[in-house]
Amino acid sequence: MVSHMGLVGLGKMGHNMRERLRRAGIEVTGYDPRPEVSDVESLADLVAALPGPRRVVWVMVPAGEPTRGVVTELGGLLGDGDVVVEGGNSHYPEDQARAAELAERGIGYVDVGVSGGIWGLENGYGLMCGGDAAHVELLMPVFDALRPEGPRDEGFVHAGNVGAGHFAKMVHNGIEYGLMQAYAEGYELLSAKTDVVTDVHGTMRAWKRGTVVRSWLLDLMVKALEEDPRLAAIDDWVADSGEGRWTVDEAIDNAVPLPVISAALFARFASRQDDSPAMKAVAALRQQFGGHATKPSAE
Repeated sequence: MVSHMGLVGLGKMGHNMRERLRRAGIEVTGYDPRPEVSDVESLADLVAALPGPRRVVWVMVPAGEPTRGVVTELGGLLGDGDVVVEGGNSHYPEDQARAAELAERGIGYVDVGVSGGIWGLENGYGLMCGGDAAHVELLMPVFDALRPEGPRDEGFVHAGNVGAGHFAKMVHNGIEYGLMQAYAEGYELLSAKTDVVTDVHGTMRAWKRGTVVRSWLLDLMVKALEEDPRLAAIDDWVADSGEGRWTVDEAIDNAVPLPVISAALFARFASRQDDSPAMKAVAALRQQFGGHATKPSAE
């Protein structure tokens, strides 16, 4: 079982994950290009600091080339019996390719979709993993330390083979797109009828208890309105981080109708063209739950 592990990437989520793991009694050696947050000076130093015979390194860096570069370098530093955990938002076919490459050196690979944003340190992280059962079992102390308190199957799932974790996270984020868009459009309609609805913030706050639309995202929407009742401080420009597009691509490939998620993705494209109160609300929600960057309003 894992009692000492490596963690590459100490940004908004990785930094908090290191702290949560340490609070649970797991020793963590972290590496980040920023020396002020890093425990070691290089990936080689990180690997050298880990005890054998089964070393574990969790990679928590942006998807795409940053992740590919780190995993490739780790492939040259680790050896037989070691395991790489990829916890970013990679596209699942890349997981399958990386796992095959590492397997040639006897290195295991587990992909993990991680949800929880900047609140995960205190609340725990929702974890969706894919990979060999033996590798997942080895990592269970790590998963138990990171997931929310309560039953293991509420907040954690071994979703399937390599790629399943990121596929599940991709669908999760597609659903997230649709939920945020629905709250945002409701906010816009309430705001358009202020001659009748004089307390928009209070209306949404009242939905937090007893209603069928209550959720953590609604709580964050209310919090955003408490901080900025007109959402005047941020622009309505909203990014899409890739998972929404991949979700729609998979729906097309598998002939699965996703009208809500597709519309939510296209609404983000629209946010980059015209002023939109609904997209201000989506931008505010992303900032609230994930600390995602926003653009300052022109007002």
